[in-house]
Amino acid sequence: MKKLKNISILLVIFFVISALTCFVKAQTPAKNMKTFFDSEIPGIKIQVNATTVTQPSQNITATLNLKSQTTVEVTYFNLSIFGFINGTYKTLMANITDSNFSLYPASKEYTCTFKVPEQVWGVTYGEIVLTYSAKYGVVTIDLEKLTCGFTMTDVENIYLKNIEEELKASTSTFNLLNQTFWESFQMNLSAENLARLNQTYWELQQNYTALQGNLNELGNTRIAVGVLAITTVFFVATTLYLVMRKPKESW
Repeated sequence: MKKLKNISILLVIFFVISALTCFVKAQTPAKNMKTFFDSEIPGIKIQVNATTVTQPSQNITATLNLKSQTTVEVTYFNLSIFGFINGTYKTLMANITDSNFSLYPASKEYTCTFKVPEQVWGVTYGEIVLTYSAKYGVVTIDLEKLTCGFTMTDVENIYLKNIEEELKASTSTFNLLNQTFWESFQMNLSAENLARLNQTYWELQQNYTALQGNLNELGNTRIAVGVLAITTVFFVATTLYLVMRKPKESW
């Protein structure tokens, strides 16, 4: 009896130590689905599969499988899935919970599909909490609030992606404008060169205004000269006519 008691104690110590560590493996069970968590704890094997990659406002599907390896009585079970707003602030997106059920000899599978909030991006995070008892012959192991955490689906940062695409387009447009600027003015497109061209433009504008005023004055002078010339010609013609018509004196 003493030997059996020692064996029972050793088994309890072994399983408690095993329960403190969760082993995570990454596999590819199906298209666009990935195994993010595959762990064996005393009496239970847990596997979590979920959508590999998604985007804000799109869906994530997660499946969780509990498979007993001995007689197991589950008091409480919960899987919470968290996202991070702006990649920083933790927020609960979905959870699967159950309580007071026997697991042996059957397994249990849970599935949930939920929408990712608009401002969430980066890796998501899953957290499993279990309170249960597992029987190994005459030995019963009671585990309370056993917690395992693991990373899950990657949510693409489409906001950064859009900014990068806009920056790329802006850079392309700038390069085209710079090329055109060089071909036109033999200088690179810069704030300094634009200021210089703007100053030259205003100087030319002022010169043009001054020249336009001079042209107006010249036009007025030409009109006056024309009128004077016409008047002079008319006067000369009239004088000649009168001289020609003057009667000759008789001697």
